[in-house]
Amino acid sequence: MADLNITVIGGGSTYTPELVEGFIIHRDTLPVRRLTLMDIAPERLELVGGLARRMLDGTGIEVALTTDRDAAIEGADFVLTQFRVGGMAARAQDEHIPLKYGVIGQETTGPGGFAKALRTVPQVLEIARTMEQRAPDAFLINFTNPSGLVTEAVLRHSRIRAMGLCNVPINMLHNVADWLGAAPNRVTLDYVGLNHLSFARTVYLDGKDVTRQVLDWGNKVFDPTWLRAIGMVPNYYLKYYVHHNHAVEETLRAEETRAEYLMKVEAELLQMYSDPKLRTKPELLNQRGGARYSTAAVSLIRAIANNLKEVHIVNVRNGQALPDLPEESVVEVPAVIDAHGATPQSMGHLPPQIRGLIQAVKAYEELTIQAAVSGDLDTARLALMAHPLVPSWDTACALLNDILEANRQYLPQFA
Repeated sequence: MADLNITVIGGGSTYTPELVEGFIIHRDTLPVRRLTLMDIAPERLELVGGLARRMLDGTGIEVALTTDRDAAIEGADFVLTQFRVGGMAARAQDEHIPLKYGVIGQETTGPGGFAKALRTVPQVLEIARTMEQRAPDAFLINFTNPSGLVTEAVLRHSRIRAMGLCNVPINMLHNVADWLGAAPNRVTLDYVGLNHLSFARTVYLDGKDVTRQVLDWGNKVFDPTWLRAIGMVPNYYLKYYVHHNHAVEETLRAEETRAEYLMKVEAELLQMYSDPKLRTKPELLNQRGGARYSTAAVSLIRAIANNLKEVHIVNVRNGQALPDLPEESVVEVPAVIDAHGATPQSMGHLPPQIRGLIQAVKAYEELTIQAAVSGDLDTARLALMAHPLVPSWDTACALLNDILEANRQYLPQFA
């Protein structure tokens, strides 16, 4: 395996030291020669890049910092996307606007995720087009939310090799293992769904079905009667569907939204990163929400680079993995990872208790991609109307008007 050139678009993110730590830990099996951090914010890039250089001092990994996206992509073996169009201020808008209509405002779920997708899809497609010209053999590993939707846009509208990554599956695995008092490698999840809309249909410990036992693990988030009824382990984001009214009320009572809280965390992290004595990832970064991101990302890159044929849960083109969804859509399922990319495992039909919800959200995702690419207002309204959390056409129309007004500078396709 040759030494690798890895580019991170959004390298000024406070997540980056998490990723750098992963490259350090796995240096023996993933020889990175050059790590290029690209960001449009030069001040953040210098702060985060400075810490990255200190962390990697003595490892032999060269760190390059640039605000030139095309130059960053040139000759890369892997391009990782982890950026946020509009920054945390845009996320705060995404959280506030839907609440006017009694709908949860959230980064990836519902109208908030819709707004973020409209801002993000065109930017990621520009990256994909640059990769086609400057790094045609590279893999795009997309961590930018909404990860599955954005990855589907890339696969539908470009020729590059891409897959989406989220830390929800690996966190579910580790959290279930911790609850069972077992090492993660003893636990297997029969995992199906979409990004942030997924279920472990069955949980195995050393090959034995322990699903009923594990259902108690979700009781702090979900009504136990619902867990017993579906008989599957949901990911955390299902709370916005299952207990939507409670989520809205809880958000309205809160002194600050998640985005407002994270703005303070990010400011504190950047202050820490500016300390020339800091040479390790600070503990505060764990509160940022990217737990095990480095484990998931680095393990995935290592499996591709070393042709390991390991099974990872990723966002990948469906094909026949979930026959209840379109072949061209992107799903979040276990896939065999090798030098050619990701081959999803055949997971069979979805159980009826989750099938309808997943199909509805997939229809919403398809329409959202079309709207983000075309700038067509009717398609955008139809996308919002298709989402299970949007109650009516009137609400969809009003939401779209507010979203377009608040995001005008980021949505030229709708001008």
